[in-house]
Amino acid sequence: MMAMMNPKKIFVLYTGGTIGMSSGSDGLRPDTALVGKALQPFADGLVFDWHVCSPLIDSSAVTLEDWRNWLTLLAEKIPQYDGVLVLHGTDTMAYTANMLALAIQGLDKPVVLTGSQWPYDAEGSDAPRNLATAVAAFDLALPQVVIAFDGKLFPAVGSSKVSTEVAAGFDNPHFGALAEWDGSAWHHIKAQRAQEVQPFAVRCPSAEAEVVCCTLIPGCTVRHIADGLKHTSARGLILQSYGHGNAPADAGFIEAVGSFVRKGGLVLNISQAAQGCAAAVYAQGSALRQAGVVNAGKCNLETATALLTLSVSYQQTAQDLGTALKALDLL
Repeated sequence: MMAMMNPKKIFVLYTGGTIGMSSGSDGLRPDTALVGKALQPFADGLVFDWHVCSPLIDSSAVTLEDWRNWLTLLAEKIPQYDGVLVLHGTDTMAYTANMLALAIQGLDKPVVLTGSQWPYDAEGSDAPRNLATAVAAFDLALPQVVIAFDGKLFPAVGSSKVSTEVAAGFDNPHFGALAEWDGSAWHHIKAQRAQEVQPFAVRCPSAEAEVVCCTLIPGCTVRHIADGLKHTSARGLILQSYGHGNAPADAGFIEAVGSFVRKGGLVLNISQAAQGCAAAVYAQGSALRQAGVVNAGKCNLETATALLTLSVSYQQTAQDLGTALKALDLL
């Protein structure tokens, strides 16, 4: 009864994605048909205010400018609502979730992202279940950014898209699920670590924040990375190295990385392994460490992208990166 008297107000940011797509001559395209019907089954005790982005996008087309626009909007809306639901394509959902998690400070209510592997109107679609999971997440009132997918709630930091083939499209190898939803109740709810109280603030990434990613593979990759670093205008480099953060001790490669750092560049070293940890374990990785590379511990690619983009945007240092990694429990 109280829920009916004092309904929660939820701001819905619809960015596009498979969940609302319809078939066109060249394949699935974003559509507005989802608006007004997808959340009707959950209207008892909740009021949904929709903001439909124009244009709606396939999430593979997301840009820094999109993130800036969404964060600017959320900075205005979050204080006015009891929670935020972001409908987003799955391809870059984990990237956006991490950007929101790191850019929004002092969050005291849930920001929930969801989408689907198949369109809402498709036979056997996972969209209704994902929407139900996302809406149920507001009952937990976790003051953080989360991904709701396939009956599970994942913290943004550490989450990745792991499948295009099955409904269980997301996982968080290091931190796991925060809770599991069976359609009527939450189970296996993890106790939450006490967070430092901060004033509410939103940091927007610069549209000019240049961050690149290089993945090591056996062969001539190090030479090409070294050549690229000599000419790039990027100020941030994510290096996906082997195992515990190891790389070939190639003299030209190490010198190029060191020169990039000495010129003010930031290099974040992450493991290629889904449950990897870039740390000072093997001597093989010592040359990189001596070149000024920051080992990012349990940081995955999506978290690294958000962290380094914001660091470049605000002209932060390698020491600032280390502090942020510790605060996120990644070191």
